[in-house]
This record gives sequence, structure tokens and C-alpha cells, in this order.
Amino acid sequence: MDPYFCCRVVLTGGPGGGKTTAADLFRRELGDQVVIVPEAATLLYTGGFPRSAEVEVRKATQRAIYHVQRNLEDVQFATYKQRILLCDRGTIDGVAYWPDGQSEYFAHLGTTLEQEISRYDAVVFFESAAVGGISIEGGNPIRTETIEEAIALNQRLHNVWSQHPKFFYIQHERSFFSKISKALDVLNSIVKTHHSRMKLA
Repeated sequence: MDPYFCCRVVLTGGPGGGKTTAADLFRRELGDQVVIVPEAATLLYTGGFPRSAEVEVRKATQRAIYHVQRNLEDVQFATYKQRILLCDRGTIDGVAYWPDGQSEYFAHLGTTLEQEISRYDAVVFFESAAVGGISIEGGNPIRTETIEEAIALNQRLHNVWSQHPKFFYIQHERSFFSKISKALDVLNSIVKTHHSRMKLA
């Protein structure tokens, strides 16, 4: 990461985990110190990007999401170099949706897991509410997964993102308030640690 930049953190996890809520609350708390990179998949789908279970369509979709996500991050990075960049999902998320597995995903995109992990200072993973048997249907019409699909996605995402050296796991709780409070504490800790390291640099 560029030492001039404050911090780049990816918020990820299974569907219905609360990451978007946490990002919005953290931005409200820190004001203009925080910039949120929106979820690329949501931007594409709400803009009319087609969806299909056909393999080649799924691959084309994940290619589009990857490149939009990467460029959104790069635009915000170039524009706000001294702010905290909160990425609503990251460039690795597509692994969970790729039909041919992790190694083929990275080879197809001409990158590696190590290269993509190095884009982020830390990862905060929100376990899906689906693991507790709670429906993930809510305010996001883009979410179409069943509980079973959400649990499977949660595991695949965990398998790949947990390889980041600064991986923080926010477990599902019956109390959503408690879960989000713990996530905000983790985010505060990440930012304080990074600020301290910047002052010593």
C-alpha cells in the first residue's frame, strides 16, 4: 500500500451480514475522513446488467464486477489519498461466484490471490445471518440467494479472504446491534493502528 494513503479496508462476508450498515455508520461517525467504495455488483445490476445461470454469462458478469470494483477503488484512491477507504466488497469476492474454482478465476483475470490481497490493509468479514437460520431478504432487491446459497457463499468467501494477514471475523449474533457494535470497534482499532504506524513512518 502507498504509505501516503491513510487506510484501505475491505468489508466482505456472506449475504445479509451487515457490512453495508456498518460502513454507513462508520462513515457517519468519522465524517469526511471516510470514503465508501460502493459494491460493484449492486451498481451493475441496478443499472440493468443481465443475470443468468449460464456459465459463460456468469464468467462475463464476474469479469465486469472485478474490473468495475478495481477501477472504483483506484478512482477513490487517487481522489482521496488521505482518507480511509472502506470498500463494500473487494476484488477477491468473485471467487465465490466463479464456476471453475479459485485458481481459474485468478488465471482468467491475469492476477493472483497475493496481488489482490496486497491491495487492502485489512479485511473485516461479516458472517451471514443465514448461518443462524435468519432470512436475508431485506432492503436490497439485488440479493436473490436462498438461506442455503447464502451459507455456501459465506464459506467460500471465508476460505479465500481469511488468507489475508489482517483478517477480522465478525460472527453472527442474535443481536444485530451487538454485532454491528463489535464491527465498529474493530474498524476503530484498524484505523487507530494505521494512524499510529503512519506517525512513526
